[in-house]
Amino acid sequence: MGTGDEKAVLSTEEGHAVKGAALRAESVNTDAVQDSALRADSVKSTVKSSPPGSRGEVAQASVPAYFHPRHSIVRTAGDDTEAMLAVIANRYIGANPPQPPVYRVHLTNSFPRLADCRYRLNLKERLPELKEGEFVYAWGKLWSDADSEIPLALSCFGPVTVYVNGVAVFASNLNDDVFPDRKAFFRTGLKAGWNHFLLECTAVGTGCGGIFGTGSVKGAPLHFLAPAAERSGCEGWIYSAPQQSRWTLQPEGGGAPAGEAAARRAEPSQRVRCGEAAEAAEAALAARCVWYPAAGWPDDAAPRGNLARVLGAEPGAKALAWSRLAVSAPGGMDVRLSLRSRDVAALKVYVDGRLAAIQPEESAGLECMLPLSFGSHDLLVEAVCGGPGWGFRLEAAEAVPRVQAGDTEDSSCAALSSIGTLKLVSPYPVEGQTGPWLYLGPFLQSAAPQPMEAASMNAPFGEGAEECFWRVDRPGGAVRPYLESALYGRWNYPLGVTLYGLLRTGQALGDPHYSAYARGHIEQCTRLHAYSLWDRSRYGAPGINQQLALMDSLDDCGSFGATMLAAHAEQPLHGAPDTAAYIARYITEEQSRDKEGALYRTRGTTDFMQGTMWCDDLYMSTPFLSRYYLLTGDSAYLDDAVSQFLHYRNRLFQPELGIMHHVYDYKFSKPNGVAWGRGNGWVLFSLTELLEVLPEQHPQREELLEYYRQLCEGYLRLQDAAGLWHQVLTDPDSYAEASCSSMFVYAFARGVRRGWLTEPYPYTDAALRGWTALAEYCIDYQGNVYGVCRGSGYSFNKLYYKEQLTWQLNDTHGIGIVLLAGIEALELTRELEAQQYKL
Repeated sequence: MGTGDEKAVLSTEEGHAVKGAALRAESVNTDAVQDSALRADSVKSTVKSSPPGSRGEVAQASVPAYFHPRHSIVRTAGDDTEAMLAVIANRYIGANPPQPPVYRVHLTNSFPRLADCRYRLNLKERLPELKEGEFVYAWGKLWSDADSEIPLALSCFGPVTVYVNGVAVFASNLNDDVFPDRKAFFRTGLKAGWNHFLLECTAVGTGCGGIFGTGSVKGAPLHFLAPAAERSGCEGWIYSAPQQSRWTLQPEGGGAPAGEAAARRAEPSQRVRCGEAAEAAEAALAARCVWYPAAGWPDDAAPRGNLARVLGAEPGAKALAWSRLAVSAPGGMDVRLSLRSRDVAALKVYVDGRLAAIQPEESAGLECMLPLSFGSHDLLVEAVCGGPGWGFRLEAAEAVPRVQAGDTEDSSCAALSSIGTLKLVSPYPVEGQTGPWLYLGPFLQSAAPQPMEAASMNAPFGEGAEECFWRVDRPGGAVRPYLESALYGRWNYPLGVTLYGLLRTGQALGDPHYSAYARGHIEQCTRLHAYSLWDRSRYGAPGINQQLALMDSLDDCGSFGATMLAAHAEQPLHGAPDTAAYIARYITEEQSRDKEGALYRTRGTTDFMQGTMWCDDLYMSTPFLSRYYLLTGDSAYLDDAVSQFLHYRNRLFQPELGIMHHVYDYKFSKPNGVAWGRGNGWVLFSLTELLEVLPEQHPQREELLEYYRQLCEGYLRLQDAAGLWHQVLTDPDSYAEASCSSMFVYAFARGVRRGWLTEPYPYTDAALRGWTALAEYCIDYQGNVYGVCRGSGYSFNKLYYKEQLTWQLNDTHGIGIVLLAGIEALELTRELEAQQYKL
């Protein structure tokens, strides 16, 4: 199952592109990719055995040939589960190393983004002189690491044609042009490298332009960058002056090798020509006409002081400017700073948070000598506005290296002068920045941050209407963080279970670097949570933490939130308590519930999600509620988790089989009649997590234990002879699915270890055989995980699950739960061996 938004998108809009993105993101080697072509429905072998819990004759199992048997991890690791866990975890971390957000200049004078992450390109509003029949071109660009495909959506104010790299990929029709509230969805391919989007907009009586951007707000929250060298690195669109005639556009490329693979095959000189050709084409288009908004300050603003240009000029307002002094002389140096100001009522200079100099009253500047060691030093200027042109200019007037012990003064100075330098540099990397200063303010009513607190990029400053973040010295130059990594630092439901698996792997193997990696990913999200909410309210759509900041379903919060609380319990994470409280408020106060109090869905990106209850939502809610109870001690959250299982049992449990329907549809007052593997897995996995927390004296513990045993008995009967479970649990001809198999292994092994199962022996055998089968058939020697169903929608048609919900290589729905299954199998084996030793 995908996230609430992704469910619909994956089944109707993203499909193959998401699969391609997963393959690209995971950096799988050639052998692994070749192996993935061996689909379960094309190559099968047969195993005969008597599965535990079976009644009757010897059963047959269709074993998937996801890869050649020689490539199985069992061939290299044998039965060493610890080694297998390390290989799986190392492959994932190696493919997704830590990557912080990218801070960029957002052009506030460009087009705004709406809550669905699309841009409102209202060209008639920007160009009031525009005449009907004229053309305007809006231009933005996207980077892609590899050839790929993305979903897009357009609402038209008039006729629009979308060109990508010079090729028309969409043209609005008569219906699109007169219904601006409707979305036209389409897909387009991207090539490896820069991809230029040009929207040709015709001015008509209804308007000019449209609302354009991603077709999947949570699955692919695209942000476009401004083209042309003078705006390099900035986020936003530019638009042309009105054009009397339509442009003739030529496809880009000129016969050069297409795609990343072809680029690797090309001669080095040819690769360089491709890059130069792309830059030349961009420069030629930029020179074709006047583009707005202007990249530089207008003539009347340029002569004003830097603080007046960037922050305005309100008398008495306070502002901060932040830069950094980089000293490269090994022994450090004495630095002479020279600062000249204008229209400044007061000014102070701080170095590394300590006051270094104060501008004298009635003065227009200051000079000071600073003894600075080797390295980088924060430099902050605090100023108070005293006039309309306020600002300052600071220079390093003199830099004298220090004499090191054992050197003569002459020799030391000569040596260090040749290698020691002093530079005024940006305090943090910001794409699109011009100059070494970041600016903050103005502050009138609320107190400006203290210098020790100001040197930070994690949260907005100030209060109320004065709450703000850093800016740069260019028109509309607001600094914002953007998440541009494939997986690291993202907040979504599949990554919640992935990181939970890595967190537990570190604990099980006694190797802290796995847990540290998971905590780092989570804390990157929680540290910026407060900023993301402000970013959303200020700019319409956040650049980071999109699913959490735009939360409207359980998928957006519960899974990742539960892992966050598990990590926070192990070691406190910055921002985690506030993030958890935000999630708890959503689940208890905003998430839709039916008249009995059961969590269910009344909204979604597609109509079919409305008025439905998904069995997988037990995982999206109850583990978080259980862990939030542990954090707060408030039993109301635990009782809510208990009641959800009982509500879902009433609507989705199949007592004759001891398993669950996937979805209950309130529109038809009936369940969908399909036992989807992973949905059932989430039910048993989540119940296992709840029983781990639920006090022995809880009045409904025994009822839940009996429910757990009923489910275990039902799933035990459905394990195939090889040891796996299937995509449709009741259809052995559907493919063997790794994520549901992992969850049944996990829950069985935990139940045996905790004594929850009255007859543990069949479940012990099932858990250990299940893990062995996962290792043999679903994990290759490099730690790639096969056979994990992609994110789902739902249907009353079993064939949707069997034929359309295909598996994906290294899908994040499965990596973490495979690790967790291995850990539980490992712990069970250790306990059994310990018992045998005692005997």
